[in-house]
Parts: sequence; structure tokens; C-alpha cells
Amino acid sequence: MRYRTIGTDPATRREVSVLSLGAMLFGSATDEATSYAILDRYVEAGGTFIDTSDNYAFWVDGGQGGQSEELLGRWRRSRGVGAEIVIATKLGARPLAPGTSYLDNAEGLSVKVIRESAERSRERLGVERLDLLYAHIEDRTVPLQETVAGFAELVGEGTVGLLGASNHRAWRVERARALAAAAGLPGYEVLQYHHSYLARRSDMANQLDPDGDPGSAGPDLLSYLRAEPELTLVAYSPLLKGALTRADKPLGAEYDLPSVPRRLAALREVAAETGATVNQVVLAWLLGGELPSIPLVGASSVAQLEESLAAVDLELTAEQRHRLDTTW
Repeated sequence: MRYRTIGTDPATRREVSVLSLGAMLFGSATDEATSYAILDRYVEAGGTFIDTSDNYAFWVDGGQGGQSEELLGRWRRSRGVGAEIVIATKLGARPLAPGTSYLDNAEGLSVKVIRESAERSRERLGVERLDLLYAHIEDRTVPLQETVAGFAELVGEGTVGLLGASNHRAWRVERARALAAAAGLPGYEVLQYHHSYLARRSDMANQLDPDGDPGSAGPDLLSYLRAEPELTLVAYSPLLKGALTRADKPLGAEYDLPSVPRRLAALREVAAETGATVNQVVLAWLLGGELPSIPLVGASSVAQLEESLAAVDLELTAEQRHRLDTTW
């Protein structure tokens, strides 16, 4: 395993593995025994960066979520896991009542919600401090200054370490960080967005934002990250939920772009040359790019995890990387 540092403040920054494990379906669609086996193997391989949310996985049973955090808490206690494992969680998108969702009844990002939801996450996870806490989705019903202050209070009290944002417009991230800096408060340092080798259409309607999907790392966000190298990009769904390799999982209309067939062909060429899988090439491309990111991978079996772990040691040649980068 390889490692990198996230965050800048010596008091809160952490060294984490370059491959993060997503626990979205642990304790719900992925049963406890399988979840434990995946977690155990990840840690055995040197993995130290686990991702969850307070709303995972509300859609499985129509509830409010919390199953993933609860399972991780049980696993931590059963294995004696301490501060050596960094667990990131999120708040803001938990449904306020069973049978609803973040689209019509999200908890939001008020000071009250931030404090109460963070406390519940700490209880479920069984930790004194949340290593990394994200604002999961935007809440434009609350003044941004209130959200910034709410997160900063928890950092100041020592119950939260690093702050991050997911599924936010780049301009909203920058505005929040500017407000925090002006007030001398901690701001977002880790950004979690969908990012993979294939580009997605940005002109399609989205339920979170009428101007399109705010959760994809598009040109504005990538340009922002290049200008702010102290920020870290965590790339979720880098393997497109299996659609890169499974004929029974079509890519969908969001990938109806002229570049997609050509980039898929380039991936397969490089995979054949290296003896790796297409999924491993995508992860290696993300890990070693000009704008390196931390891939966030899910797994429903230990075998799936093993495939992702092997990508950490896959070295693409300069020519292969150039070919992948310039194929459009």
C-alpha cells in the first residue's frame, strides 16, 4: 500500500492509504459477515481510509440510514480498531423521516443539524472524534456563513478533524472556503466527487440541481483543484458500478458522448499490454495522474476488493498514460 497526507493543519491532517474503501452498503445490501471480511482484508493490505455517511443506505429499506455507520462501529469494537484507521462520514442528506429522501426531506446544513447529526455519527461509529466530516449535499436554504460556522465549531471543540464537501458546485466550495478564511476558521480541505476515466455529459437535468449534476468532477472543479493543490480529490464511483466491464450494466445516457467508445478502446489496449484489468487501469490512471486523486472503491466481495488493491502497484508507462490522456 502507498500513502498520502490529507489536510494541512498539523493538528488535524492525516496520512491515509491512496485507495479508500467505500462502506455504503455494509450492514444492509452487503451482510455483516461479508462486510467484516472485506474490511479485515482491506486493513490487512494496509488500507486506512474508510468512507461512509449518516444516510447510508436509507434506500434499501426505506428508512433513514445509519446501517453503515452502525456496522463500522461494531466492526471497530470487535477488532479493537483505533485511531490508526481514518473513517470519513457525511451529513446533510439524511432523510428526516422514513419513506422520504434527501430530494424532498433532507436534514440540511444548519448549525443545529450539523451538531446533532455529527454527535449521532460519533455514537454509531463509537469514536470521540470524526476524522473527516463532509457536507454531503448543498443546502441553499441556510446561509452559507451559518454552515461554515457550524462545522468550524466542531473542529474547535475537537470532535471533528478535517472538513470536506461533496456534490457542491465549485463556486459554492470556493465561497465557503473564502468565508472560512476571512473569519480565521477551518474550511473544506477534501472534496469528494464522482470522477473516472470516461467523461460524463454535463447538460442533462439533475434532481439536485436544475443546471446538471453537481456531483461530477467537471472542468470547473478540476481547474479549481489544479489552482488549489492543498485540496484533495476523493473520486467516488471510479469504476462506474461495474459498467466498464459488465455487458449487463450499460453505461447509460450520461455517457452518450463521441469520446466514450474511443476511450474505452484505449483502456482495453492498455489493459492488454499490462496484463491488468480495465478496472485496474482506471484506478492506476487516477492514482498517478497529473492531478492525483484518491479512488474510493466499493466491494461486495473480497475478490472485488483484491482486484482494486492490485491496482495500487500497477505502474503505467509515460507512453501509456499519454495515450490515455490524449484519447478523445
